[in-house]
Amino acid sequence: MDKKKIVYQLDTPYSVVQWPHVALEHQETILELLCALLTPLGEYRAEHTQPSKGRRDRKRKRRAPSSRPQDLPPPPIPEIKSYIDVGLSAVTRSLQESASRGPDVELSPPPEPRDQGPASRPYSAIFVARSGQPTVLNGHLPQMVAAACEAQQGQAPIRLVGLSKACGDRLSESLGVPRVSCIGLREEAPKSKALVEFTRRHVPVVEAQWLEEARQGEHKGTNINAVETCIGRKKQPNRGPPKS
Repeated sequence: MDKKKIVYQLDTPYSVVQWPHVALEHQETILELLCALLTPLGEYRAEHTQPSKGRRDRKRKRRAPSSRPQDLPPPPIPEIKSYIDVGLSAVTRSLQESASRGPDVELSPPPEPRDQGPASRPYSAIFVARSGQPTVLNGHLPQMVAAACEAQQGQAPIRLVGLSKACGDRLSESLGVPRVSCIGLREEAPKSKALVEFTRRHVPVVEAQWLEEARQGEHKGTNINAVETCIGRKKQPNRGPPKS
């Protein structure tokens, strides 16, 4: 008969922040609008950006005289590029900066005036291709979005859109980059009105109950879960055949 023992697990006293639920038909519409917004960037990269072939190729071009002096400079990059962040690291870093400002800084000296360019504007929405991705890579985003929304009170909450279907290839093709997993879209991005309005209409706001609990200033101890589990029989070492 198997023996039983008690195993203790430690857990946070605060509730886990869940991803907002987005219906599959709404995900498809959001994906279509997002790809249409990003396509000019992919077309620009395909026509005016030459992929790198390595260090040796760059040295060869630097030594060789230009055979096409009449070439005109490329046109300006589409304006939408200044309003998006591509990549999980870039989006996470921006959310961290937004959350660190915080709303309760009345006693601190006024901050120095910052650049009011597109890169300083908050996100209106964040789109994540979750299909095939381990949760450990993007599981922090709901909490960070909730903290950033709490810090930028008075502005429209950031919508977090988890795309559950396999859409990485379509986003990569639209952007003209090898791989895309996360895209942050900033406020007032050109030609993004339809996408942002549809997203705000059909994607709920991230709810983080632990922010309200933390604001109360009450001590909450660590949750200790006691789980009863079975212990199998200990295997006897194989001593080989008896000696004659």
